[in-house]
Parts: sequence; structure tokens; C-alpha cells
Amino acid sequence: MPTSQSADTEPPRRLLRRWDIEAPPAAPRPRNTPDTPGGGAGPLGGVEPLGGAKAGRRCWRVETAGGVFYLQEYAEPDRRRLLFRHSVTAALDEAGLPVLAPLPARGGRTLVTAAGRGYVLYPWVGGRGRDGLELTFGQCEALGELLGRLHAALDRLTPPVQQSLLIPTPRAAAAAEAVEAMLRDVPGDGDGTDFDALTGRRLRERRDLLGEFADHQPPEIEVSTVGHLHGSFHAGHLRYGGAGNVTAVLGWGSLTTGPVAGEVVRAAARLFACDDERGLDLDRVQAFVRGHRSAFPLDAGQIQSAVHREWWERLCDVASLRHRYLGEDGAGGRGSAALVSWWSAQLDRTLDAFAAPYTAVHSDASGDGPAFSDNPAFG
Repeated sequence: MPTSQSADTEPPRRLLRRWDIEAPPAAPRPRNTPDTPGGGAGPLGGVEPLGGAKAGRRCWRVETAGGVFYLQEYAEPDRRRLLFRHSVTAALDEAGLPVLAPLPARGGRTLVTAAGRGYVLYPWVGGRGRDGLELTFGQCEALGELLGRLHAALDRLTPPVQQSLLIPTPRAAAAAEAVEAMLRDVPGDGDGTDFDALTGRRLRERRDLLGEFADHQPPEIEVSTVGHLHGSFHAGHLRYGGAGNVTAVLGWGSLTTGPVAGEVVRAAARLFACDDERGLDLDRVQAFVRGHRSAFPLDAGQIQSAVHREWWERLCDVASLRHRYLGEDGAGGRGSAALVSWWSAQLDRTLDAFAAPYTAVHSDASGDGPAFSDNPAFG
């Protein structure tokens, strides 16, 4: 009889029998033998709960004689959304891209339900994560090309998305008012800690930037290429093999629609940002955009519009300030306050740098230079 603790950490034992994931036992089991790990009817090597899952989405590493797998649980599965995602990732996998397709159960379903919860099983992927700043210029270009290939495949394999999208633009005045409210909660005049002093300085910097750039707001509607997007293409969702190639693009739970140029810029800004006053590594950004252009060409205007909007949204992103400096729940992955200050000071430079791979001077640029890898796998 399982304990309450094991019941909280393991999926139902019968659940895993619904997939053909185990090697057959070496000899027939006697009748009425209880299920045991290694007996051919339960997980042969055990089930290990994994940390870091979102609320309502527990996950496990499942080891059997037939291989190692990743089991994901959904406390309240959105069946329609999950099955669409499964069809997309299966199609991308079939197209030869490094995307994990869910494994169908014996009945052919990729979403299995038990006790009101949903379960999805994937093959386990090896490899390691790498920070974007660790990559050579050649690897940055190859990564951009991979994102472009994903965009091209998504455009080919998914239903069309309407071209006119209204994307709300944050208001600088509202963001400035929120920053002022946060400043009132920060001890001043030497009454707080060193972190309080840093918090106050960062908030005042943001307030001043919002005032200085209030008239730089991007337009509400822009004409751009739109489609289905990965939604969260960053270092945490990439796994690399020993040769430096990407073995898996994870994180498809963020699958969404929107401007393709926006995803290119967001990905580059997250991959190649320093967490201090050094800002963005624009050389790596250009290599990444050049790689994307080779697989899914856009144009300089779309890229620059996306840069403008991404910078503006970061400038007005009050939730990340609350998360970083006041310890409140919120979106903490938009980048440091130092990056916003750097980007604001270098706005014209970043607009030009992101669009440079689309200019005549750079259109035929090759991966020459000391930081480019000579490994043909990255070409």
C-alpha cells in the first residue's frame, strides 16, 4: 500500500502500462505475482520526481528496460490546446527538426487521462544547456538558422494566422505611476539596507527613463509577417550535444502566434544579454539574425520595428521590477534593469545592429573572424 508521501510524488502505477515502453521480461512471471520494479509490469527502473515544475504540472523521469522517458502531468489539462501542440511538435519531429514528439499510448492517444489528470510521455533527451554568450559566432549563426527553420516549418505545417494583429502598447505614464507607488514602499534616507538603496536607485532610474523616452512609443498596429511561434526560445529550452549541435528545442508549452520578427528579437535579447552594464553582445546578435535570415528571410524594417517594441515593453515592464526588487510574484525573465538602461542609451545602435544582416554590406557576410568556429557542424 503506497504511503501518502509516495502517492504525492509518483503517478498512478497502472498508468505507465498504457504505453509500450518496457522490454519484455526474460521469462514468464508466475500468476498473481505483485508488480515490482523490474518485473515487466511496472516501471522497470523506477520513477524519479523532478523539481522545477510549474504548479499543477508535476513531472518524472521514468526508467525502464526499454529506455528512459519523461512523464508530464497536467492537473487540469486543456485537451484542445494540448492536442494541437502535440500535432505541431509531432510534425516538426517528422520534418527532421530537433523537437520531441509525444509518445502515443497503446490506444494511439498522446494525452492519457487518469483520475481527472492528464499525462503525456516523451522520450528522455540528453545533452546539456549552454549560455548564449558561450557560443561562437558560428554557433550563434547556426542557432539563428535553426529558429528560422522552425519558423519556416511552422508556417508550412500550421493553419494560417490573420495578418492584422492588434498588439496593445504599454503606456509610459501608467508605468511611471506604478514606479512612483513602488518608491513609496522603499525605505529612504539611509533607513534601509544596501539592497533597499539599490532598489531605490533602480526605480528612480526607470522613472527618469520613462519620462525621457515617453514620446518614443511604438505604433499600435504594424504590418509584419505573423505566424505560429515557439513562444519561449531561450537558453533554458535548448539542449546541446557533444559536438555543439542542438539536440532538442524544449518549452513548446509556450506555443503561440504573433509577429515572427518579434520572436527573433526576443530570442536574441535573451540569449545574448549580459546581466550587467555591458548590455547586449551585438556581434552575436548579428550572427544570430544572419542565420535566421538564411532560413526565413524577413526585412530590415520588420526587425527594427520588433527591436523598438521589445525595448519599449522592457522599459515599461513594471512586473519585473516588482519581482526583482520587491520580491513579489511576477515575470522575472525580461532582463535586468541595467540592460534596460543600456538599451535606452544605445537605442539607435541596437536598431542598426539588429537590421545589419539585411543591409547590402552584410548580405553576403560569411563566418570569418577569430570567434567563428572552424567546425563544419556549425557552418
